[in-house]
Amino acid sequence: MDWIERIAGIRRWTRGGERAPHKPLLLLYVLGRFQQDGNRPIPFSAAEAELRKLLKEYGPPRDTSPGYPFHHLTSDGLWLVDTQDGPGSPGPELGRLRASGASGRLHPDLARAMSEEPGLVARIARFLLDANFAPSLHADLCLLTGLDLETLETGGQTRTSGTARRDRTFRERVLMAYEYRCAFCAYDGWLDGSAVGLDAAHVRWWAFDGPDELSNGLCLCAIHHKLFDKGVLGLSHERTVTVSARFVGRSAAARELVLSLAGRPAQDPQAGLDAVEPRHIAWHGRQVFRTPARLP
Repeated sequence: MDWIERIAGIRRWTRGGERAPHKPLLLLYVLGRFQQDGNRPIPFSAAEAELRKLLKEYGPPRDTSPGYPFHHLTSDGLWLVDTQDGPGSPGPELGRLRASGASGRLHPDLARAMSEEPGLVARIARFLLDANFAPSLHADLCLLTGLDLETLETGGQTRTSGTARRDRTFRERVLMAYEYRCAFCAYDGWLDGSAVGLDAAHVRWWAFDGPDELSNGLCLCAIHHKLFDKGVLGLSHERTVTVSARFVGRSAAARELVLSLAGRPAQDPQAGLDAVEPRHIAWHGRQVFRTPARLP
């Protein structure tokens, strides 16, 4: 059975070309849970808040109940819902899903295939991401759904431990610590109650044993995160921003967004919370930052 074809054929609500990624978001969330816990039943009471957040941040502008995909995905032969009274979903209404103790799980045939076929979880996840979301959103979606695609696609060989898993709370802890502002430029955009354009950047990369800890994290806007990971920007041991002398930017935007940062103190996290550790700053300076640094 070709499971990618089955997933490509899931039925979706359509009207006037509107996006309807509700089922794909549920499937990505379930794949993340499968990677961590296998095909254990997922109580709706445990999934509701996380699905609501995913739908709010990555669904269409209109509000959608998390009960919609939890119930309707059963029509595609991929997802089963049971209640405390037996098999079968009670419907998409939140009250019924809660009161009935509803829980969902992948169809046993799909779960068995994912357990027996190396790489199937990653291929399904990549298909769902590519078919439904812009590439710039993939990393954050994986983090929020608990999916570690890097480990799935490499057999767990990218880290020396081979067993470490990403911490789904890392992004929220880092953004909260820096009060939802870029540590380099103080950008603090919001959309419908959610921070937008802000990332939790690893100073020492996760793929190279950088921990999902506040002492290895910075809240950066999307452009400064990209430039930090490319080595255009860095940190000194005094936690001032460094700018590579090899970076060339002649426009007013380049001067304002990049060149003017040289020597600027990076924002510290809230009092009592861990700032970036010097050993992680040193790793980034050796392995990523394109020396030499410009003079302020």
